[in-house]
Amino acid sequence: MQIYEELKARGLIAQVTDEAEIRELVNGGKAVFYIGFDPTADSLHVGHFMALCLMKRLQMAGNRPIALIGGGTGMVGDPSGRTDMRQMMTEETIAHNCACFKKQMERFIEFGDDKAIMVNNADWLMKLNYVELLREVGACFSVNNMLRAECYRQRMEKGLSFLEFNYMIMQSYDFYHMYQTLGCNMQFGGDDQWSNMLGGTELIRRKLGKDAYAMTITLLLNSEGKKMGKTASGAVWLDPNKTSPFDFYQYWRNVGDADVLKCIRMLTFLPLEEIDAMDHWEGSQLNRAKEILAYELTKLVHGEEEAEKAQETARGLFSGAGSTANMPSTELPAAKFEDGKIGALTLLVACGLCPSNGEARRLIQQGGMSVNDKKVTDPAAAFDQSDFQGEGVVIKKGKKIFHRAYTK
Repeated sequence: MQIYEELKARGLIAQVTDEAEIRELVNGGKAVFYIGFDPTADSLHVGHFMALCLMKRLQMAGNRPIALIGGGTGMVGDPSGRTDMRQMMTEETIAHNCACFKKQMERFIEFGDDKAIMVNNADWLMKLNYVELLREVGACFSVNNMLRAECYRQRMEKGLSFLEFNYMIMQSYDFYHMYQTLGCNMQFGGDDQWSNMLGGTELIRRKLGKDAYAMTITLLLNSEGKKMGKTASGAVWLDPNKTSPFDFYQYWRNVGDADVLKCIRMLTFLPLEEIDAMDHWEGSQLNRAKEILAYELTKLVHGEEEAEKAQETARGLFSGAGSTANMPSTELPAAKFEDGKIGALTLLVACGLCPSNGEARRLIQQGGMSVNDKKVTDPAAAFDQSDFQGEGVVIKKGKKIFHRAYTK
C-alpha cells in the first residue's frame, strides 16, 4: 500500500482538491508540504499530535515537510473556532514559543538540508507594505465569499474585528510566498481551516496562472484533535515539565472504548494489518488496546524508557502492587503542616490537583478524592505528617488521576 492510500485507510483525509495529482505527488515523494502551528503557548499539546504524525509519515515516504510557525499570523490571531478575540502576544513571547516548538518537533521529523525545514511567517509578513498587500493580494479576495466562510460567519453575531478579518488573507499569502520561494506545492490543515486553505490555492492560481501546481488536503479529525488537548484537569502537553510522561500515558490509557481503535489507527505507526486484527476486540481486550495506544504514543513523545516506566507504574496502581516512584509527585514542605497535620483541601491545592479550596471542597463533596484507596468524604479531614514520610501517600482524583505526596 502506498502512502496516500495508507493515509486514507487510517482515516486521515477528509477533503482534497485535485486528488489524482495529490496522489501522484505524495506517492512519488514529490510533495513539499506545509502545516501551520500558531505559537500560542510554549509547548505543543496532544491536539497537534495528528499533524505531527502526518508529517512523520509523509517524510518517511520521501516527501519534504515545512513546519510553518505563525509568528506573524500569531500577532493577529486565527478567528476559526473562536467566540472571542485571541489575546495578542509580544514578539519576545512568540520567539520563545517557536524555539520550544522546534525542539519538540525534532522527535517526530528530521530537520536539515533537503529534509524538513522550519520557517516563521513573521519573516515575510512583518515586512509587507500595507498598500502593496492590498493591491497585490486583496484584489483577489471577494468579501462576500469570505463572510460566507464558517470561520468568519460564526463570529459575526458577537463581532469580528477588522484585525481578524485579515487572517485569511495572511494565511493565503503564506502559501503563495512559500510556493514561490520554497517550492511548497501542498498544504495540510484541519477541517476548520478549509476556507483559509482554499484561499491560498486560489491566490496562487489567480496570480500565477491556472497551471500553478498547488494542492490542499484537510485532515478528518484535526479539529477534534484540538479538543483532545483539553481535559477536565487542564491541557495535555508534550512538554514533560507541563504534563509528566505518566500523566501523558494515563491520558491515552483512559480514552473511551469507542475511540481507542480509531486513535490507534490514526496516531500510531503499527501496521494496518495488526490494527485490523483488533477491529472486533471488546471487553477486556479493549483495555489491552488502550495500553497499546498509551505505550506507543508515550514512546513516540518521551522515549521507550519513559513509556516502560509509565506502563509499569500504571499497571502497579491497578493491581495494587508495584512502585509509585514514577508517578507525578509533590514534596510537601514542613510549612504546609500545622501541628503535624495537613487538611484535605490544602493537600489538593498544594499538589496542583485543584486550583482553589472551593474547588477542592466540591471535589470531596462529590466523592472525587481518595487517599491510599480510602474515600475522603469530609472536607475538614486532615492527615498526619508521618503518613507522608518514605514513599508518602497516593491521592486519587476522580477515576483517572493519581498523584503521590511525600515529605523528607
